[in-house]
Amino acid sequence: MKEKLIFRELKETDWEQVSSIYQEGLDTGNATFETNLPDWDSWNSGHIKECRLIAEIDNEIVGWAALSPISSRCVYGGVAEVSVYVSSKFSGQKIGTKLLEQLIVESENNGIWTLQAGIFPENKGSIIIHKRLGFRKVGYREKIGKMNGIWRNTFLFEKRSQSLGVKNQ
Repeated sequence: MKEKLIFRELKETDWEQVSSIYQEGLDTGNATFETNLPDWDSWNSGHIKECRLIAEIDNEIVGWAALSPISSRCVYGGVAEVSVYVSSKFSGQKIGTKLLEQLIVESENNGIWTLQAGIFPENKGSIIIHKRLGFRKVGYREKIGKMNGIWRNTFLFEKRSQSLGVKNQ
């Protein structure tokens, strides 16, 4: 029998398990430009406090999702960047999709009208999940950043809220 997947707010006391999952993403080389795991204070200061979720099964954190502001300018206050990470032990179980679905709901509940995601072309699973949930590819960033001495490209995906702000045309 499958255990029930539960979503709740990510708290500082979750950081040990959350950072372990984040490290797995760093180790793939295809999840983020980050190369070093941040400490709690650094991570905390870079993420929107109202939109942080964990997914857990039987009291074990199996994934997390959070939003980061894309700019400190007030005009971009309703635009945020998505982060979704799932433990490799639980990959293939649609936890990433379910986390992103929940994050979309939380974002709208907190006045976020546009979500964006920068995804490496090699991260096929993330591309599929974002497309499945209504994100559209709006750009290609060629050699946008260097990672371990190699220039990397990203796709830029965007999802506009259908109930807040400017709606997709």
